[in-house]
Amino acid sequence: MPLTTGNPALCIAATLSLLGLTTACTHNVSLSQAKTIHEPSAAERALGIYQPYSDADIEFMTGMIPHHAQAVIMASWAPSHGARSDIAILCERILVGQADEIQSMQAWLGDRGRPVPDAKSTRMRMKMGGVEHDMLMPGMLADEEMAELDQARGAEFDRLFLKGMIKHHQGAIDMVNDLFMRYGAAQDDTIYKFASDVFADQSIEIGVMQKMLESVGRQE
Repeated sequence: MPLTTGNPALCIAATLSLLGLTTACTHNVSLSQAKTIHEPSAAERALGIYQPYSDADIEFMTGMIPHHAQAVIMASWAPSHGARSDIAILCERILVGQADEIQSMQAWLGDRGRPVPDAKSTRMRMKMGGVEHDMLMPGMLADEEMAELDQARGAEFDRLFLKGMIKHHQGAIDMVNDLFMRYGAAQDDTIYKFASDVFADQSIEIGVMQKMLESVGRQE
């Protein structure tokens, strides 16, 4: 079933079932319910923005930037940490693709007058109980896990990278699933296409990395 037709949540559920993947039941922080649908302002319409967007869309894009930022950091270590050639190629694809997507997400938020996270920040600023906190998004590695990955070399780096990036990708899939469950979310074509691409691309890469991880284990 194509991701671009029908009910987004049903399309994602069907594709997830076909790929044999399951989503995690819990994660670091969940996106809040969308309470507001924003109609484009005159200034936004002047930029060619005509479709309404929701609070959930804003939170998804805001949270996916630090999520991508950590993946870029992890992938950038491949050359200096002795990654195996096929894993290094995967890292280069992640590095280039997700860096470009960060720029697109920043532009989407900026065009709508929303705060734009820094491309290198790996935390999302959240307000809970009136207090602001820097939060990790679903699937992201804790500081201790990142430090362990940074210290590893060769086959150990490959193993830790693959385990960490599989977890990281699954977190992104959880974020997409969460987005499509929110009232009024993903009605904007850009959001819908981007979220669908994240779901499809990272689901496929999880399968690829799982096979790589098996081969790393055989080499040890």
